Amino acid sequence: MESTLLYIIVALGISIVVNIFLKKIGISQIIGYIITGTIIVYAFDLREAGHSHELEMVGEFGIVFLMFTIGLEISLAKMGTMKKEIFGNGLMQVGFTTVVVYIAAHYIFMLDSISSIIISLAFSLSSTAVVLSYLKSSKEIYTPYGQNSTGILIFQDIAVIPILILIGFLTNEGDESVATILMHTIVSAIIVVGLLFVVGKRLVTWLLHFSASSELDELFMGSVLFIVVGASLFASSMGFTYSLGAFVAGMIIAETKYHHKVESEIAPFKDILLGTFFVTVGMKIDIDMFVSNIALIVGLFTLILIFKTLIIFLLLRLSSNSATSLKSALSLSQVGEFSFVIFAVASAGNILDKDLVSLLVLVVIFSMIVTPFFITRINDFVEKIIKSKDIVTDMTSLASRQDHVIVCGYSVVGKFVTKHLEELDAPFIVVDNSNKHVKEALNEDIEAYLGDASKSSILNALNIEKASSIIVTLDNIDKKRLICEAILKHSYNANLIVKVVSLEEKKKLEDLNITVVVDGKVEVARVLVERMITCQLKYT
Repeated sequence: MESTLLYIIVALGISIVVNIFLKKIGISQIIGYIITGTIIVYAFDLREAGHSHELEMVGEFGIVFLMFTIGLEISLAKMGTMKKEIFGNGLMQVGFTTVVVYIAAHYIFMLDSISSIIISLAFSLSSTAVVLSYLKSSKEIYTPYGQNSTGILIFQDIAVIPILILIGFLTNEGDESVATILMHTIVSAIIVVGLLFVVGKRLVTWLLHFSASSELDELFMGSVLFIVVGASLFASSMGFTYSLGAFVAGMIIAETKYHHKVESEIAPFKDILLGTFFVTVGMKIDIDMFVSNIALIVGLFTLILIFKTLIIFLLLRLSSNSATSLKSALSLSQVGEFSFVIFAVASAGNILDKDLVSLLVLVVIFSMIVTPFFITRINDFVEKIIKSKDIVTDMTSLASRQDHVIVCGYSVVGKFVTKHLEELDAPFIVVDNSNKHVKEALNEDIEAYLGDASKSSILNALNIEKASSIIVTLDNIDKKRLICEAILKHSYNANLIVKVVSLEEKKKLEDLNITVVVDGKVEVARVLVERMITCQLKYT
């Protein structure tokens, strides 16, 4: 017991020191946690503990809480709007990547068919922990490439279930046929989703309401932890992954008014447990094997990165522009943490050579170490390669601008807003995160800029503190709230006018100091009555 506490304290101290140093030189804390795990293993000779099932379980709950927060972002309604990203792009990415890697493994590296299948399926997955952590912290999860990446990652996490079922069948541990296994899985899936959404939704809503009304933060936090862990254990007991249960629980809470409160309360736990997961990753590193096979590991990683980037780029290019497709492809080019699970199950079933598994695990770890270094630089890299959008990102001319109106969003409502501003001869500029919308505005001779208005750097460039008004016309409530929060944080007394389309949206923004909230339905009703009065006056 005392030695365990010693290891925990030492690991905590090392991670703090390492991450403070890495933070100063601009390197992700993920690297710090991985380094901590490796130091602990070699400092205390804990190589066997690095493969401990109990330790892996603790680390896996970091992924559980990450998937829960993703579920909070993806309500049922939003998932319906992301069908293309999740089931279209996701299915194509996993399918095509699996086929290409299988061909390479079987016909170039001369591996047997079963090993090639397992490796190709594992390498088709990307790192949810690394990519979504970055997308959420940078708020790029709401950008077009962030939405594409999130959709594909969600599908990959769902795909882990049939992959593990397939590996279980290949091990021939049971006498059941494929049809029986598939039928059992489908029935289990219906039971899990049905109970979580039908029974669970009512229970979750009641529990959150009861704990929130008590005005005790620890009771509310306890309720959230109970929901996350309970849903995860329930999904696991039905043969699915822990993270799938947490994801569904997040989706359920996303439908309630406690969405934002839950997300803020759970963040510290998610980050701590996610750090634990990366410590366990670092504990798996065999330095001797890594050094002796470094050329092969780097070479395999490079091949994977090139192949996955090319495949994802070509698939996404069918429906997205070049910049968005390339950003998404680069962000998903690594191998993910669920590969550890796949390789472990295959190795335990004696259908994958243990030495080969050790080498593949090092390739996965290397890819997860390298990814945080380049994922933060994807935007700069893509901008240098694809220069077509440079004409709309230079905001230096706005440094001396004042008393201007800033219109956030140039979709349908944004276009009508700019039309009326032109009629009033009011000075205005448009900012939009969509390259397509910005180019449409430029074609109409409107001063428009490409940028995410939820980022302080963009708000500074727009000279927002000198603006007379900021009009937010976006439809997505999550993006809308992020922009409003950023604007009010940047300039608390900003004259902020926001469009909403429902009472639910209005409630989600009511805690913000917004100057005017314009309810589209209320305004339409008012205009209808005005038109009715005009008609009556006309005919009297």
